[in-house]
Amino acid sequence: MTLSQKEKMLAGEMYNAADPEIQADLLVTGAWLKRYNETLGSPADDWNALLLERLGEVGTGAVIRPPFHCDYGFNIKLGAYVYINFNCVILDVAQVTIGAGTAIGPSVQIYTADHPHDSEDRQAGLQLGKRVKIGKDVWIGGGAIILPGVTIGDNVVVGAGSVVTRDIPAGEKAVGNPARLRR
Repeated sequence: MTLSQKEKMLAGEMYNAADPEIQADLLVTGAWLKRYNETLGSPADDWNALLLERLGEVGTGAVIRPPFHCDYGFNIKLGAYVYINFNCVILDVAQVTIGAGTAIGPSVQIYTADHPHDSEDRQAGLQLGKRVKIGKDVWIGGGAIILPGVTIGDNVVVGAGSVVTRDIPAGEKAVGNPARLRR
């Protein structure tokens, strides 16, 4: 059985993002983002209703303050009482899971989107995604960047402006570029 380009994307395999089904999903999400981002100044209940329309999972009390940007939305899973501040970007070609009680500062960027290292594959328009998992009760400071494939354990603190290139075990603090554990 041959997988569609979207099925390849969701499975973490190389796929062609120019595929019509994928492009259609991007257009739907773009229209949804336009509506969502126009709610700046509205009550959080309005945001929650819209998040439930598009995201894969939205826990009780989860908040994303607009403006917000993502690729698809349906690959994002938020636990209860997740708080994401202004200007967050989540490139969700693969699953992004954010655990309950996690707080994410302004302008944080979470990337699952990756590109092949082989130039011929890139020239052919191929891409891939690697899931990102963020545990419970994590604090990610403003302007941090989380790269594809990273797992951040429970009760972690990521310093503002840090670039997380590797997994961070539970209970640790990580700062810098690249983020390093600080004890």
